[in-house]
Amino acid sequence: MQRNFEPMRKQVETWQRSELTDVEVKVVIYEAFVEGKLEALKHLARAVNDVYFEPSMRNSSQGPSGLSNAFTSTFKQLDPIPQFETTAKLGEFLQARFSQSF
Repeated sequence: MQRNFEPMRKQVETWQRSELTDVEVKVVIYEAFVEGKLEALKHLARAVNDVYFEPSMRNSSQGPSGLSNAFTSTFKQLDPIPQFETTAKLGEFLQARFSQSF
């Protein structure tokens, strides 16, 4: 079955070209966990922050793409089914959050 991945590809390219300030990243993490806009265990907030900001853990991709990677890397701590469910909700959360910005 062939699917049209063009919109997703364009979204990823846009995110890769985009930059976020440290304050913007912290606001997104805050919105996700403290304001509860993402159904995820609140104790994971610190780990997402650490993966994104700690130099030893920092991945090469920053901006929305790097932030998404920080969330998904952290979600690997979860059991398989909660990990899948939380990661699916993450996509919706980030899409809604960053579609407002770009």
